[in-house]
Amino acid sequence: MATQLKVASGGNGDVKSQVSAEEWAIRVDLAAAYRLVALYGWDDIIFTHLSARIPGPEHHFLINPYNLMFEEITASSLVKIDVEGHPVMETPYPTNPAGFTIHSAIHMARDDAYAVMHVHTKAGQAVAAQADGLLPITQTAMLIRDEVTYHEYEGVATDLEERERLVADLGPTKTAMILRNHGTLTVGKTVGECFIGLYFLERACEAQVMALSAGPGGLYNPPQGTPEKAAGQGKAGLGIVANMLAWPALLRKLDRIDPSFRD
Repeated sequence: MATQLKVASGGNGDVKSQVSAEEWAIRVDLAAAYRLVALYGWDDIIFTHLSARIPGPEHHFLINPYNLMFEEITASSLVKIDVEGHPVMETPYPTNPAGFTIHSAIHMARDDAYAVMHVHTKAGQAVAAQADGLLPITQTAMLIRDEVTYHEYEGVATDLEERERLVADLGPTKTAMILRNHGTLTVGKTVGECFIGLYFLERACEAQVMALSAGPGGLYNPPQGTPEKAAGQGKAGLGIVANMLAWPALLRKLDRIDPSFRD
């Protein structure tokens, strides 16, 4: 796939000294999310994106350098870009404006979408290619069932006109999307919340692929009413669990493995 690479001139120097403390904290969290995606095996060489919006009127965002593997990404190597995907701060790294099509659409349309994560895992693509989509056959799937919506495949997401349809399909409140024949996507009010949402979505897809490997005839469907009950429980508690408990625990895990994401 041919893409246009953009590189801002010069180096990025000591990034931490050039940005606000708030931006640096977001950089650390987003770099951690990239490392965790690699750790869980959800990366696709360099071909997916996680992004975070920097608070302020400039509508600037952070995204990965297009030439780095996810396990290489650090807080200072993340590229600050505008709504068109072009760097607004000097960086030695290339960016991929075409790759920001999906993210820019959601960031611009949803004030609550501070973080957007999109991956191409095998399980996510498999469920995205199944006619019934995500089935309420596991607790994980049931917890997020009311958050999941779908977007039809339109080819590689380089067409800016697709942004309107993406936003319409996601709607004003949903936090997870299955991109048909493509992959999965989540949004969140924080990087941590977005990542935990992605974890639940990917976990549900993995379990579904395993359950269907023996054929659909042997599936056990939960009692009537319980999927809806579980969905309500998920909506009530997952955000608090993500931000207060699960995300700090994941950061501690990364610090034990390799704390260089904080650089």
